Amino acid sequence: MTTPLSSTAETSLPPSGSPPAPVARKFVAAYVLGQLGLWTALLTPVTVSISLKISQIAPDTKTSSLSIVLSIGALLSMVATPIWGNLSDRTTSRFGRRRPWLAGGVLAGTVGLVIIALAQSVPLVVVGWSIAQMGFNASQAALNALLPDNVPEDHRGRVSGMVGFTSKVGTLIGTGLVALSGGAVESMLLLPAVFGLLMIGLLVAVLPDRPADPTRLAPFRIADIARSLWVNPFAHRDFGWAWAGRFLLYLGYAFFLTFQAYVITDHLGYKDSEAPDLVFYGTLAVTIGGLLTAVLGGRISDRLERRKIFVGVSAAVMGAGLLIIGLSTTYTHFLIGGTVVGLGMGTYLAVDMALVARVLPNPDNAAKDLGVFQIANSLPQSLAPLIAPIFLTIGGSDHNYPATFMAGAVFAVLGALATAPIRGVR
Repeated sequence: MTTPLSSTAETSLPPSGSPPAPVARKFVAAYVLGQLGLWTALLTPVTVSISLKISQIAPDTKTSSLSIVLSIGALLSMVATPIWGNLSDRTTSRFGRRRPWLAGGVLAGTVGLVIIALAQSVPLVVVGWSIAQMGFNASQAALNALLPDNVPEDHRGRVSGMVGFTSKVGTLIGTGLVALSGGAVESMLLLPAVFGLLMIGLLVAVLPDRPADPTRLAPFRIADIARSLWVNPFAHRDFGWAWAGRFLLYLGYAFFLTFQAYVITDHLGYKDSEAPDLVFYGTLAVTIGGLLTAVLGGRISDRLERRKIFVGVSAAVMGAGLLIIGLSTTYTHFLIGGTVVGLGMGTYLAVDMALVARVLPNPDNAAKDLGVFQIANSLPQSLAPLIAPIFLTIGGSDHNYPATFMAGAVFAVLGALATAPIRGVR
C-alpha cells in the first residue's frame, strides 16, 4: 500500500533514521522550484554565458581558456560538495541543518557570477567561477539530501522525476533569459542568478527542517574533512556501481554541455551573434524530449518497483542522441539529436536519484553520501574539457566534433552497462 501525498502545509520530520512521513504537496512544489532556480543559476553559465564571456575577452584562445575555466571550477566544486554535505549533516543551527547551506550557498554563488560579469581577464573569470561553483554546490549538497530527508521510498520515483529534470528546464529558462538579455554578457550571467536567489528563498521559507541532534553526532575531527570525499566502493558495492554509471554518463553528456555553442559556430558555421538563440532552441529540444518521459518514467518505475532497467535503457538512449549530434551536418540534425538526448535524460534523472537514495551507505549522513555521489556529476565537467582535445584533434584539426561526440556516446553506453551489477535494487 502506497503512502498518499499529504495536503497539509508542513511535512512532519521523523526522528533521524526513521522513514520519512507523508510528503506535503507544498514542500514538493517548493522543492521543485528550488532545484529549478539553482540549476538555472549554475548551468546557464556553463551552457552559454561563460563561453561568450571568454570569446569576448580572449577570442584567440577561447577553446583552451574555456577548458581551463570550467575544469578548475568543476574540480573545486567536486571537492567542496561532499564537505558541505558532511557539514550540513552536522549543522545544529536553530535554523535547521539544510536552510543555512541553501541560503548561504546561493548568495556566494551569485557573488562569483558578479565577479565574472565584471572580469576583463581569464584569471579573474577563473576566480569568479570557482567561487560560484563552490557556492552553488553548497546549496546543491543540501538540496540533494531533501529527497531522502522528506520523501518516502514509494514516492521517490515520481518526486525525483519532477525534481530531476529541473536541470534541463532550468537550462531552458537560463538560455531564454540569455536570449532576452539584448546581447549584454553581464545580463546573461546575472539574470539567471537573480532567478536562482528567488526560488531558493521560496524553498527556505517553507522548508520543514530541523537541526542535527548533537547527541547523535560523533566528535568532529579535521580528518573528517578528508573522509567527506570518500565512500568505500568495495564495502558499498551498489553505491559504487551507481556512482560509476552516473560518472560515465555525465562524462559523455559533458561533451555536449561544454561544446554545444562551439558545435553550432565552428562545426555548423553559424555566427557567434546567432549562438544564444540557437543554444536556446537546442536546449528547448532537450527539454521537450525530457518532459515527455520524466514524470511518466518515474511513476511507472514506482508502480513496477523497478529502477535498474529504466536507468540502463535511458542512458543508452542518451548515447544514441549524442551520436546523432556528433554526426549532424545541419542544425536540424542537431535538434533531432538533442531531442533524443532529452528523451533518455528525462527518465534517467527521474529514476536514477531514486535508485541512489535506496543504496545510500548511511541515511543519517545523506547529504555527505550524496555529496560524494555529486562528484560523479562534477568530475566529468573537469575531465571532459581536459580529455576532449584527444578527440578534437583527430585528423589534424582542433574541432573534430564528430569524433568527440562519438566518444561521448560510448561513455554513455558504458554508464548504462554499469547499472547491471547493482543487487540491492531491482
